[in-house]
Amino acid sequence: MPGIDTLPIEETLEDSPQTRSLLGVFEEDTAAISSYFSQLFKAMQRIYDAQNELSAATHLTSKLLKDYEKQRFPLGGDDEVMSSTLQQFAKVIDELSSCHAVLSTQLADAMMFPITQFKERDLREILILKEVFQIASDDHDAAINRYSRLSKRKENEKVKNEVMEDVYTSRKKQHETTMHYFASLNMLQYKKKIALLEPLLGYMQAQISFFKLGSENLTQQWEDFLTNIGTSVQNVRREMDSDAEAVEQTIQDLIEASDPLYMPDPDPNTIPVNRNLTRKAGYLNTRNKTGLVSFSWDRQYFFTQGGNLMSQSRGAVAGGLVMDIDNCSVMAVDCEDRRFGFQITSFDGKKAAILQAESRKDCEEWIATINNISKRIYLSENPEEIAARVNQSALEAVTPSPSFQQRHESFRPSTQGRPKTARSGSQCSVGSESPALSSLSLDSLVAPDTPIQFDIISPVSEEHASQAKSGGQGRTNPFGETGGTQSEESEDSILHQLFIVRFLGCMEVKATESTDVIYETMRQILAARAIHNIFRMTESHLLVTCECLKLIDPQTQVTRLRFSLSSVVLCATHQENKRLFGFVLQTAGGRVDGRPVTVCYVFESNNDGEKICDSVGLAKQIALHSEMDRKASQKQRELDKAKEKQQEELHKQKQIEKDLEEQSRLIAASSRPSQPAADGQVLVLSNSQSEDSDAGEEGQKKGESEA
Repeated sequence: MPGIDTLPIEETLEDSPQTRSLLGVFEEDTAAISSYFSQLFKAMQRIYDAQNELSAATHLTSKLLKDYEKQRFPLGGDDEVMSSTLQQFAKVIDELSSCHAVLSTQLADAMMFPITQFKERDLREILILKEVFQIASDDHDAAINRYSRLSKRKENEKVKNEVMEDVYTSRKKQHETTMHYFASLNMLQYKKKIALLEPLLGYMQAQISFFKLGSENLTQQWEDFLTNIGTSVQNVRREMDSDAEAVEQTIQDLIEASDPLYMPDPDPNTIPVNRNLTRKAGYLNTRNKTGLVSFSWDRQYFFTQGGNLMSQSRGAVAGGLVMDIDNCSVMAVDCEDRRFGFQITSFDGKKAAILQAESRKDCEEWIATINNISKRIYLSENPEEIAARVNQSALEAVTPSPSFQQRHESFRPSTQGRPKTARSGSQCSVGSESPALSSLSLDSLVAPDTPIQFDIISPVSEEHASQAKSGGQGRTNPFGETGGTQSEESEDSILHQLFIVRFLGCMEVKATESTDVIYETMRQILAARAIHNIFRMTESHLLVTCECLKLIDPQTQVTRLRFSLSSVVLCATHQENKRLFGFVLQTAGGRVDGRPVTVCYVFESNNDGEKICDSVGLAKQIALHSEMDRKASQKQRELDKAKEKQQEELHKQKQIEKDLEEQSRLIAASSRPSQPAADGQVLVLSNSQSEDSDAGEEGQKKGESEA
């Protein structure tokens, strides 16, 4: 190949200084080639590694896009449009990932393999031959030195022959090694060009194949899809920009409007105190006892919910109850030389909380709000709005908030101009109306203007005494339940289950065919409690046995109410708040006309109301089976008694027959003539025996005549 410099192999045996100088030039060139190709190998290795990482990253991106629809984001709903779009993107990127994998394989075969072979095989071979050449040259020089030192006066043929043999061997070895070394250096001039051009050629061919494969896969359909997605992205960006401008304007407006609120104690003339609040929320400092005489102040978030004061620490999911503020007392106090303090004391005086507000305005508003909630003062002129607001407070006090977000949304101001609803509307409803209830008139479930009993009237001692004198008759109230003076059932009942419940109210109802009557009764009782400001509930122990249901006073253990289990016709829990449950009781007659009276009782329990309903259902099943067993045993006893009576009659008949036979035998014996005895004596009947025989004969005739 013209233009290629080579080492003269013919001059290797002579090993002249000129040849050695030329060899030095080739060795310097080899060192330069080795350094250059080491850098080139690193660059191509980086290309190959980057391509492998790009292929793996593309494949991972496709996999993540496919798994997008399986993800559940707390703040994002199911976006079907986004899911389908990402699925199409995943399909395209998956095809690109396959193309990148093919490109990685082609780069490994066409680019990395040639340069690796040149670096690991050819250059290493040159280095090995160089070391061997240096060793052979040193051996030849040593042999020549020994040969030159042979003595001319003391010639030893044996030593001479050995030295000459050594020179021959070393020279031959040097010559062969030098020729191979020179040949490898000459071939290196060709191999460096091949090793430089072949990887570049492979790289370009692999890239061209990749682009061709991509153009084949990316059809016009994908181009249209990408165009549509680009348009959608631009629309979203414009919407985001407009929203960002609106948010920025809102922030500026809020900054300007909130500037007076930044001061911890603003001027009352600038921001007046609102004394008509029925809800209040904000941060307060609460005084906690840490030792016998030491106290600490903690900053917590307080808010009112229904008739309760709640607190929540920062970072907590839900708040906790501080105290019941119905009928409580609140006043400003001075405590530990702190400003704006106030104290809340419960209605029974057993619990108190000392709190500190941030400003005088905040302190006065908290005091006014708690007073308004305690006295239930609502200043709205619309009675329906009063009922709606109080009903909402009652629902929040009885029904737990379903989520953290809904509890905080309840503090937002109500929207103006909401439509007015009647008392039977869905706004005052406690639970979701069923389809049957929506098509059924409420008057068919609950009689209009029906009185509601909110408390349990416990029997007094005078009633106990009078009822004991009158024969122990139980007290009967207008709704048909019996008092606690009736005789207690036997304690050997199969089922004994005790539940803690709170009595919400009861009222007379009409229908008993479906559980809708219980739902409607719950709605009316809760709404009436809210409208009439009745938020206290009587706590009792509900005892479920196989004979009856009892409401027992937890302190005195006196039976407040007792219901026969056979009179319970329905039992159900609230559809949303499972702690609310009720049952329908049907009595034989509780009014003047003697017609059956149906009453629905509503309670609240500490745990799931379905357990109480299941317990009542189990008790009714056990009572039904017990009643069936009792009737069967009673029938068996009647059959046994009839059988015994029949056996007794049969025994009497047999005794009469036996008596008749005995009388007949005596009559026959008395009517026979006297015969001499065997010893010659004569049998003579005495007068008494004759009279007895005559009497027996007359009795027999009389019995035959009577028969």
